[in-house]
Amino acid sequence: MSLGRTWSVCLVGVDGALVEVEADLSNQTPEFKIIGLPDKALGEAVRRVHNACANTGTPLPRRRLTVNLSPASLPKQGSGFDLAIAVACLATDVRLDSASLADTVHLGELGLDGRLRPVPGALPAVLAAAKAGYRRVVVPWGNRDEARLVTGVEVIGAVNLAQVLAVHGADIEVREEEPVEIAEETIPPERAPDLSDVIGQPEAVDALVVAAAGGHHLMMCGPPGAGKTMLARRLPGILPDLDDTAALASASIRSLSGARVVELSRTPPFEAPHHSASMAALVGGGSRTLRPGAIARASEGVLFLDEAGEFAASALDALRQPLENGSIAIHRSGVSATFPARFQLVLATNPCPCGDYGIRGGSCTCPPAAIRRYLGRLSGPLLDRIDIQLTLARVSVAHRSRSASTTTTAQARARVAEARARTARRLAETPWRTNAGVPGGWLREGPQAPAPAVRRPLDAALHRGALTLRGYDRVLRVAWSLADLAGREQLAGEDVGRALFLKKGLVR
Repeated sequence: MSLGRTWSVCLVGVDGALVEVEADLSNQTPEFKIIGLPDKALGEAVRRVHNACANTGTPLPRRRLTVNLSPASLPKQGSGFDLAIAVACLATDVRLDSASLADTVHLGELGLDGRLRPVPGALPAVLAAAKAGYRRVVVPWGNRDEARLVTGVEVIGAVNLAQVLAVHGADIEVREEEPVEIAEETIPPERAPDLSDVIGQPEAVDALVVAAAGGHHLMMCGPPGAGKTMLARRLPGILPDLDDTAALASASIRSLSGARVVELSRTPPFEAPHHSASMAALVGGGSRTLRPGAIARASEGVLFLDEAGEFAASALDALRQPLENGSIAIHRSGVSATFPARFQLVLATNPCPCGDYGIRGGSCTCPPAAIRRYLGRLSGPLLDRIDIQLTLARVSVAHRSRSASTTTTAQARARVAEARARTARRLAETPWRTNAGVPGGWLREGPQAPAPAVRRPLDAALHRGALTLRGYDRVLRVAWSLADLAGREQLAGEDVGRALFLKKGLVR
């Protein structure tokens, strides 16, 4: 037949759109043309497909081949369309099962010898195919493990083009070849850090448990060596395991970033970009192909910014919108994408560039202008979105006393799980599952609004300008997390007082 059709997927951010790949063979001057808003990488598919087909033993006909990627108004990028283009083109001259082609989605980059190379984003692409109702997907062998994480879809992992053609009924010799795998960085296993390793910071440990129980953002300010980084790295260990939806969303982001995904990790992700990271590195970007940044990779987990005072002020302020919306929209000329950004932000900073400002026994050598400039990078609107702000003192003992009680990761994790279960029961009739996600209006005026006597300290702080209305709502969220940890069904005055102290050191 002179017309071949099959399907592929175009990824726009983490979302995928089905693309119909049509190939038409006509008796005109020999030419191979791809239309439908392809980018440069996709335009180069002409040579890859031509050589791959020839080296597979099924050369393309020497006539005019026109490939259309529909919908034509959707910008398309990357080399993941190579396989679908090759199959559609060969279907115009080789006897293939048209019904099989119409029911199958093809993903993969072609080498000049016909082998299939893995492509980033195979998992979200297969998810998009499943949502669109397709039940069979052909992917490169190196992507088969992550593609099989999607249930209800038959995944065929192919090594070369010949194997794909044989799937669709072609009479072709299939040669055995070594599959092309995704390069995986070997990371030596390390012991999961335990909360009991932290010495001399019991209040900070308690605050960390509160943050985990409610999903609250946290900032720690203290001198070097106070344990800020130790505490932050132990937060993922006390968070609940990810459910199927969250684990799949996190794995999709890793796949889109080019990482190898072989199983669904239930551990919340932990991202700690260096303080020299640019705004684009944090929020994501690119010219035509938009890639996720650190905040998207930290979605469903923790984003830790160590030495926050050293980050560029523009990069820090770029976090303000994602903290409120739970997503980040990236716009470039001709293309835009939205990535999830549901993360817990943890900031760690010194009080000044040398770290000794206001510290007992310290000798700060920083001029006042340097101190103001250093802390000024953490803008007021950003700090207003931080639920818990801790000031850590320098640890004064090197060894834990025998009588001192320690909190282990297992104990903290159990407390967090109980508190979150209590929160889920209290919010069972609402669309929210954590205290951090509850809107302020519902907290202030809903059926569980605190009594006037309980909220009086909050009203006083708001009246004298110590809190904004956003800060008012965030204190209420932390107060509910404290109540859930304590097993109380209603807010008490001590919950609000403790939450006020955790927010800004305010007292009733």
